[in-house]
Amino acid sequence: MSEAARRYRALLETLDACAADARRQHPGVIPCRTGCTACCHGPFDISAADILLLRETVAALPPRRREALLERARASAARQLALAPAWPAPHDVGTLGEAPFDALCDALAQEPCPCLEDGACAVYAGRPAVCRMMGLGLESHDGRLLPNGCPIQDEFPAYAALPARPFDLARFEANEEARLKEAGLALFEPGYAATFETTIAIALTRP
Repeated sequence: MSEAARRYRALLETLDACAADARRQHPGVIPCRTGCTACCHGPFDISAADILLLRETVAALPPRRREALLERARASAARQLALAPAWPAPHDVGTLGEAPFDALCDALAQEPCPCLEDGACAVYAGRPAVCRMMGLGLESHDGRLLPNGCPIQDEFPAYAALPARPFDLARFEANEEARLKEAGLALFEPGYAATFETTIAIALTRP
């Protein structure tokens, strides 16, 4: 794995540590576990750093699993681009626009993520930041609140009622900015596109 991807994965693991601490403090309350795929459906945007880590994680899979995942990604990318035929390569969400991208996501909201394999994430160690932030809410030291984004939390009242976890979001974002710059240079060499975002399916199947 490249050093840029390794550094970004280490940053994302601070989110995992926060979630693990919550599970220790609230045993049996948090429903996030292997087999729950409620948040593993529909396309969403991921960053340049997510793309770099995801591609390297997929590349390290055994050949048959890797090809099966990429085949699912190719089919998903084709459906996405069919819904947005005017979306120019390299398919940056910013060039498509917020409203058209939201419409695309709504249209495919029930479609499983191409990384979903037998009820589990095939690239769990390299999954994007948004996947790691989907559960418990986070409360930054500067007062910002990222609410619990779990789509089925209403089915688990005790879970939904848990307070947001303290998390140094400002420090995370400062570190993330450096990782985005690294990834932008790696992906768009010799260009520079740290702000690039696209979907998992497109990231895995388009140059």
